Amino acid sequence: MKTIEQKFSVSYSYPVHFTSDAFGEENPVLARLLAGSGTGKSRVLTVIDAEVLRVNAGLLEKLNRFAEAQAGELEFLLPPLVLRGGEACKNDPAEVEKIHALVEKHGLCRHSFILAIGGGAVLDATGFAAATAHRGVRLIRMPTTTLAMNDAGVGVKNGINAFGRKNFTGCFAPPHAVVNDFDFLKLLPARDLRAGIAEAVKVALIRDRAFFDFLWASRRDLALFQPLAMQRMIIRCAELHLEHIGRSGDPFEFGSSRPLDFGHWSAHKLEELTQGEIRHGEAVAIGIALDSLYSYHLGLIGELDLRRILATLEGIGFRLYHLALGWIDVAKALKQFQEHLGGELSIPLLNGIGAKVDRHDIDPGLYRKCINTLAARKKAMESRDDQTELQADGARDPGYLFS
Repeated sequence: MKTIEQKFSVSYSYPVHFTSDAFGEENPVLARLLAGSGTGKSRVLTVIDAEVLRVNAGLLEKLNRFAEAQAGELEFLLPPLVLRGGEACKNDPAEVEKIHALVEKHGLCRHSFILAIGGGAVLDATGFAAATAHRGVRLIRMPTTTLAMNDAGVGVKNGINAFGRKNFTGCFAPPHAVVNDFDFLKLLPARDLRAGIAEAVKVALIRDRAFFDFLWASRRDLALFQPLAMQRMIIRCAELHLEHIGRSGDPFEFGSSRPLDFGHWSAHKLEELTQGEIRHGEAVAIGIALDSLYSYHLGLIGELDLRRILATLEGIGFRLYHLALGWIDVAKALKQFQEHLGGELSIPLLNGIGAKVDRHDIDPGLYRKCINTLAARKKAMESRDDQTELQADGARDPGYLFS
């Protein structure tokens, strides 16, 4: 008997740009990324989130002007493909098939580009299509939401939903590049602006206490979406996500531990149970509150830290309970989360603010108690007429934890 042990490593590198007016004549970032494919003119298929087009009336005109200005170097396939935004594009495999069909129809090759403009769901679906056409067409992501700029758009994961499960079908495939254009945030609805901030709170809690202190101190500015606070939050959040992907030793998640999924096991289930009614970031905010409360009951954080976490989330404008949280079968949801990760059950919890610990001995009964606490806390807050309202949008500063 003979065994040949195969071993090799592949180095990945891609830039993540933070800019404004990416299609403007004075901005060279996108043109430089698309030029020089080595096959003459670079060919570009553009996929745009329908919701982005709805709120950005002049986007198609900007794209057309950019294509005309770069006609000597680039060949844009116009008009662009418009995909439904939100989880709708991830729930229907036909959306991915539309992209595959255009790649085949226009004879795009692995040195061509797919330019994806949209929120995290459209980037996920388009990324999966790009990674599976010819085993990989070059993808440039242009995130348009807070959540996509600081998390979903800068990582290496792509996926769509199946069997009622979020991201059941997917792959790991790094993009060719990411272009974060802050101009997209100017027209973004408040709900979508806010949703992405939850991921910043999450990564701060598990990796960077100083960043969490900034979010706590800036919670009112963030609730008002002040540009400087928002940009600082987005850049640092993206930086921390990229540091984890590049330096954790497990960028493709072969192990059982996924620290960046703090607050996510319940968030994914909330999204499934509400069929996307809850935004991902809104569900993550609830999940952070739940996992923080669980960490508190285990003695991993103190009461003062728990108060600050909840006050930060609510000060930004998040509601920390939804009726669907009570519908969760905790034991079943944890099992499904384990199946998605592989290996033993591993839930990241807080080990003080700015650090995490992976726990495998999870008590569903204690999680149920935490869910009941959040439900009772919400009811108690609603019944108190003398609650102090924060300046931003009526979110309440919790001066107590338990009813």
